[in-house]
Amino acid sequence: MARKSILVVDDEKNQREILETILSSEGYDVTTASSGEAAMKFVADRHFDLVLTDLKMTGMSGLDLLKSLTDFDKSIIVILLTAHGSVDSAVDAMRLGAFEYLQKPYDSEKLLETVARALQKLTVLDAEIISISPEMDKVKKLIVKIAKSSSTVLIRGESGTGKELIARSIHTNSLRSSETFQAVNCAAINENLLESELFGHEKGSFTGAVADKKGLFEIAHNGTLFLDEIGELDISLQAKILRALQEKQIRRVGGTREINVDVRVVAATNRDLLHMVDEKRFREDLYYRLNVLSIELPALRERRTDIPVLIDYFVKKHTRGSSRTLKIDPATRNVLENYDYPGNVRQLESALERAILLCENDIVTNEDLPPEMLGGGRIAAATAASNPAAGDQFVLPPEGVNFEDVERSLIMQAMERTDNNITKSAKLLGLTFRTLQYRLEKFGFKKDEVGGTEETDES
Repeated sequence: MARKSILVVDDEKNQREILETILSSEGYDVTTASSGEAAMKFVADRHFDLVLTDLKMTGMSGLDLLKSLTDFDKSIIVILLTAHGSVDSAVDAMRLGAFEYLQKPYDSEKLLETVARALQKLTVLDAEIISISPEMDKVKKLIVKIAKSSSTVLIRGESGTGKELIARSIHTNSLRSSETFQAVNCAAINENLLESELFGHEKGSFTGAVADKKGLFEIAHNGTLFLDEIGELDISLQAKILRALQEKQIRRVGGTREINVDVRVVAATNRDLLHMVDEKRFREDLYYRLNVLSIELPALRERRTDIPVLIDYFVKKHTRGSSRTLKIDPATRNVLENYDYPGNVRQLESALERAILLCENDIVTNEDLPPEMLGGGRIAAATAASNPAAGDQFVLPPEGVNFEDVERSLIMQAMERTDNNITKSAKLLGLTFRTLQYRLEKFGFKKDEVGGTEETDES
């Protein structure tokens, strides 16, 4: 991995040399500049991950340099150092986008900790959000802008597109990055337990409440709370979350006192919340309170240029620490790069993890891939539909109908043949339970209209 590059700017030679020594000893690639003007010339010639600058300098000041750097390249992280600290200059620096503001004389450990924390932003954006596509480049730029505020964020996208990763990126790039990030899946916890998980409870408030417990809103005070699958919340809980967002206060289950909380909420969903608002299944006021800032995550099939990059990344990830030198057969790579991935990035990683475990001679072949990627699933259904000789075939809609109509037709036929049992239909179509569930909801089915369980599907 390339060393992180840092530009040190100070008009005092001894200060530049001290900083260069401290940072170089930690393995950073350090360049020094004696003025803001010289620093901008360096920046124009090469990229720096971080700029560490004195505030008060002859000529261009640290604040002026910060403004110029922000105008030139918003991805550069800036930390200001000064012996002339004041509340006003600190506020100005943070308002203009500085990551941190440290006073001289600085403690070297505190300095290195701040630098390391600042560079974590790059780790999140460039190492974990693996992408070369213009679609995800827009998302990354939006993260940097959104992170600077404390407003609520709503992330929309299909299952498996990486919504929690985006939420963590927003937190890491924010002024709250030194505080905690807490996450909860609203669909994974029983309604009564979820209320306690979010707001906490008082001792004796219900059976099993043997002690006071803080909820995630309290735990995440001054930090970020990620509410995944927000569309699964019961209406009564929606009202309590709305109050927490509006009043910045919560009340524990069984409690009587109000507790002040300062939490940035990032919510995510794969549902059409506006449609749920129309159906009175999601509060309109909560929707608009959450949707102050929004990010739309593209499905993997909509950013196909990322698939080869992700394949290489996941192969390295799942062979890291081993002595294996893994190769992918060209025909198998072709399958991987051209599959539609209804389960998105999560499905791609799962498929590669499986293939790596199963492959022989350290060569991944078609035999190592999940069946649905090799003519199973949707491909098999479409093949059967177009084959009149098949004994128990599906029937394709008339020629000229678009793919979504074909998909709808195949799913409706499968549901009819299984008496609306989602588990059996998913197996018939070669889809996962959740993928079929998502598509049924998209096509207007409601939960009480279908049978089957995810547990049955996985057994």
